[in-house]
Amino acid sequence: MTKTNGNLASAVLASFKNRANRAIEKRPIRLDGHGSMLVASYNVHKCVGTDGRFDPERIIEVIREIGPDVIALQEADQRFGERSGLLDLPRLRLETGLMPVPVPVASKPKSHGWRGNVLLFREGIVRDVHQVALPGLEPRGALVAEIDLESREGLRVIAAHLGLLRWARRQQADMILDIIGRREERPTLLMGDFNEWRLGPGSALTRLESVFGPLPPPIPSFPARMPVLSLDRIMANRSDLIAEMAVHDTPLARKASDHLPLIARVDLGARSLD
Repeated sequence: MTKTNGNLASAVLASFKNRANRAIEKRPIRLDGHGSMLVASYNVHKCVGTDGRFDPERIIEVIREIGPDVIALQEADQRFGERSGLLDLPRLRLETGLMPVPVPVASKPKSHGWRGNVLLFREGIVRDVHQVALPGLEPRGALVAEIDLESREGLRVIAAHLGLLRWARRQQADMILDIIGRREERPTLLMGDFNEWRLGPGSALTRLESVFGPLPPPIPSFPARMPVLSLDRIMANRSDLIAEMAVHDTPLARKASDHLPLIARVDLGARSLD
């Protein structure tokens, strides 16, 4: 969720004007069976739905509806105290085949992930996981995971949740770019709730274009009952990596969280591993 300012009214008005053109964004994602993966980003709002109910079961059901190969969750832990995880991960694995990337959380042993970020995957071997404490006044973070996939090129996934303050989002984007710049080049996805709809020189999104290229068309995902703001994003560092993108808009998804999940078809092809 983002603080309101004078630009919000313009963003909402533009979103309503474009609603008729967004029908294509809600179509089911097609998987062609030739190296495609389904990835998703989902802010689960601490499992509190738009009806005010805390119900982790609904979040698991929405994830099952999506059927992703990789999914980045935000706000999957309690924010304060022991930061306990809020989902039944063994049940989630049983019902979806998804398992979390291993994250050392010795200081917060009951957490699912890192500062509310949880990254789950269905296949492959996690070669490396790096926790990033992002700058700012809020406890924001990112997970960087290197996943080796059978018969395909390895994939780097960065799962992040940027802050509510504009200056902090710019610094957080710069840190993510610095991390990428210090690692070997490979297909990279950046997914998460960026809390940003603005563009221009002061936008965190514009900063990311130096690595991720021109931004994909915005797809409103917030608030879930009537989405008008494109706070959630999936980006790739290669122009042909993301083949299709949409929101997962179902009656249950509109109740389970204040964000709709954002999903994308990623085409890695049958490339060899690095």
